[in-house]
Formats: sequence, C-alpha cells, structure tokens
Amino acid sequence: MSELKVLNSYTRQKEVFKPITPGHVGLYVCGPTVSGESHLGHARPYVTFDVIYRYLMHLGYKVRYVRNITDAGHFEEEGREAEDKIAKKAVLEKLEPMELVQKYTNLFHWGMKQLNNLDPSIEPTATGHIVEQIEMIKKIMEEGYAYEVNGSVYFDVKKYAENYPYGKLSGRVMDEMLETTRELEGQDEKNNKADFALWKAAPEEHIMRWVSPWGEGFPGWHIECSAMSNKYLGSEFDIHGGGMDLQFPHHESEIAQSTICNKHVPARYWLHNNMITINGRKMGKSYNNVIKLTELFSGQHPLLEKAYSGQTIRFFILQTHYRSTLDFSNEALQASEKGLKRLWEAYEVLRKLEVTGLTAEAGDKDLDKKITELLLELDEFMNDDFNTAKVLANMFELVPVINSIKDKHIAPTALSAGTMEMLQKYFKTYVEDILALSGDVEKEDGKLEGVIGLLIEIRKEAKARKDYATSDKIRQQLQGLGILLKDEKDGGISYSFA
Repeated sequence: MSELKVLNSYTRQKEVFKPITPGHVGLYVCGPTVSGESHLGHARPYVTFDVIYRYLMHLGYKVRYVRNITDAGHFEEEGREAEDKIAKKAVLEKLEPMELVQKYTNLFHWGMKQLNNLDPSIEPTATGHIVEQIEMIKKIMEEGYAYEVNGSVYFDVKKYAENYPYGKLSGRVMDEMLETTRELEGQDEKNNKADFALWKAAPEEHIMRWVSPWGEGFPGWHIECSAMSNKYLGSEFDIHGGGMDLQFPHHESEIAQSTICNKHVPARYWLHNNMITINGRKMGKSYNNVIKLTELFSGQHPLLEKAYSGQTIRFFILQTHYRSTLDFSNEALQASEKGLKRLWEAYEVLRKLEVTGLTAEAGDKDLDKKITELLLELDEFMNDDFNTAKVLANMFELVPVINSIKDKHIAPTALSAGTMEMLQKYFKTYVEDILALSGDVEKEDGKLEGVIGLLIEIRKEAKARKDYATSDKIRQQLQGLGILLKDEKDGGISYSFA
C-alpha cells in the first residue's frame, strides 16, 4: 500500500504525510459563524474533512479533530464594512446574542447529522476562549508586531512582512495588498491599510463586549482560531483545513499571529477545498442563489425542483475531487440521487450474497485480476490526496459485475474465494466506514421533522416574550414547509402536514 500524500496549499506541492507524533494526528478545521443558517457552500468543507477524518482513523491514526464555532466578533475588513455579524443579526431577530447563537448552532448540528458527518473531538467556541485570545494579543504586542489605537489593537502586517513571508499561503504580494486594500470604516486609525484587527473597541451600543487591557471590546475574527488551535493541538499540529475562500485573509492572518507567538507556522499541512457554484455562477446573495441546508432538504427554494436528502448531497460532493470546483444543478443532484441508489443496491446485493463452492483458483482469471486491481486502486486513490472521485468511479466499474453475479450471468466461481472476500470487505469499508454513505436517498414527502420541531420551539419562546414579529415569521416559514399549526393554547403547539 502506498504512502498517504496530500497537496499542501502552503508549499503548493504534493507531500508525503508524516504526523508530528507517530500514530497521532491533530486536525483543525474552521467552523461556521453562527449568525445565520448554514448553506450548501458550508456542506462541502465539512463533508470533505469528515471523509479525511474517517480515512485517517481507517489508517490507524488516533485523530483529535477540532472544529470551532464562531459566536463572537468576526470583525471583517476585507471588501466590506466592518461589522460584528452576531450582534447585528441579534438586533434584527430581536434575540439575545447567545440565544441567536444557540438557535443557529442547533441548526448547524442538525444539518451535519443529515449529511452523516461525525462530530469533531472538540468543538470550542470563540466566546469560551476570550482569555486565551487576549493573552495571545498581549504576546504579539510584547513582540512588537501589534499596536493599540483608541482601544483597538491591530496587527502590523507591514512590519511582519519585512521578516516573514506574508502572503505565501494565498500567493498575494505585499505591495499589491497595500495598494488595493479598500478604504473602510476605522482604517484611518491603522498604520497601514493591510493591517487587521486583533481586538476592536466596542461602541456604546455594541451588545457583545468583554473587558480587556485596552478597554471593553470584542475579538477580531482571525485571533480565535490561532488561540483555540494552540490550546487544543499545541503550537504546531498536523493539518489545518477549510475552504479556499479562507486562505486570505483568515488563514494568512492565522499564520502571522501564530508565527509571532510560537516562532513557526502553526500547521505542517494546509488543505483547502474548492468552491461550489450554482449553475455556473458563484454563490452569493446578489445572485439570489444562496441555498440554505433547510431549503435544500425541504425543496423550499426557487432554484430547486425537489427536496434532496443529506445522503444525495454527500454523494454529490464526493463525486468531485475536493480541490476541484463543484457546480450545483438540479440535473447533477438528480443524477447523484440515481447513482447513489444504484451503488447502494449493489452493495446490498453483495452484503447478502452467500456463495458456496469457491476455491483458491478463479474460474475466470482475467476477471478475477481486474476486480483485484480495481479494489487495490481504491487505497491508491485515497492515498493520492483523498481522491474520492476516482474511488467512486472504480466502485461503479464493479457494480455491473456484482449485478451480473446476482443475475447469474457471471458464475460466482469465476472469482477466487479470496477475491470474493476482498470485494465484500472493500465495499463495506468504503461505502460505510470511509465515504459514510447509506441508502437513505429520498426524504419522505420532503418534510423535515428535526427542523419543524426546532422552529416550533423558537416560536413558543418568541410568543412567551411577546415577540410577535418573530412568531409570525416562523409561522410563515412552517407554512412554506407545508405545516399547519394548531392547538396553540397554554404554550402547547401541535401541527399537521398540509
């Protein structure tokens, strides 16, 4: 079996994977900002790194998988006005910030279960690690790479770039960044346009705020991942993952912060999945093509012809290599639905197949050899930067053989006993353990019991605090899912399908 190789975004080379501690892997993946619902674009990284997590465990590694929850700050400057997403959305929805966070964290977790993703080993939150973030900022300041202005603290990118390769991960050139960075709110107090916020002074009306050496404020976006990865995986760990859109400024800034604190890049290998497009277009609010996971699983979106199960979405994602662009369309998803059904039915046949009379010698040596080669290539493809697309292509080459054995067009004795055992073993390992697929292809009536229950609970809470605007909005959402509410007396709510 070949060695595992990964495409390291930091070096832009395919490298043999060698963990820092033999037998152990530290994996950090940037989690969601829970200021709103997760969408189709979020599905790809978490399915991708779920398969990577599963495959590393299959290889025998003990994996500590850390995936954070951003529930504070997320102060962004790259290409938009500065804002705290959590605080802004909490005001719009008339919820306490942590109430909003809990609502969307619950929905995120529900969506991950639909996609059949394993829970991470640790899921730390930004608000639970304010102390660690402040301590890291203090250290960066002590090293002379950050400065305070009016209660805010900024990382000195220009000074850092004089001594370290800022831009190496994303391929950006420092001079170009200084020239092209937009003039945004609050940038007049920074030394350079490219500097980014480590801590922001909280204006009087700001809801989420913490005491710091520089006054009351809230953390910038990038510092949380540096602080939490350092706490749970150490100053140097094996793999840092996320979407390609995070390379700059988020991961580039993480590298800078951690390098100043620990004198080296935090992760050995940086893995990035490519983006999802919708009918050839980038997904974005301006195109009205952002599809939330609840909409995807219910079919309640103008671009959707029907509801799609989490298994269909997972299979759709895995049919393309994680570093390639993945284009979403109804046609593609419906083809995936049929493909998954065909693969699962063949697997069911193989599981129940009881063959007698097999010997060490194959009746059809050429067929036996072909099947063995196709199976052994599954490991080769996964060891070649987790190429699930090629794995599935090989498995589909084996489907007609399995069906032909079932239909007695191929005699079971055409295969040797060893090859038949290998076929059954490999299919189970890859279908269930590594790719984590199942036969749950279609959702009954496209209804979402989990989401329905969650929305009803939120409606009850809204009614209890007399927030009728939120209550009415949720009623409309439920009606859009074909749900009729009834018996709403004394705080109890029941429902039926329209």
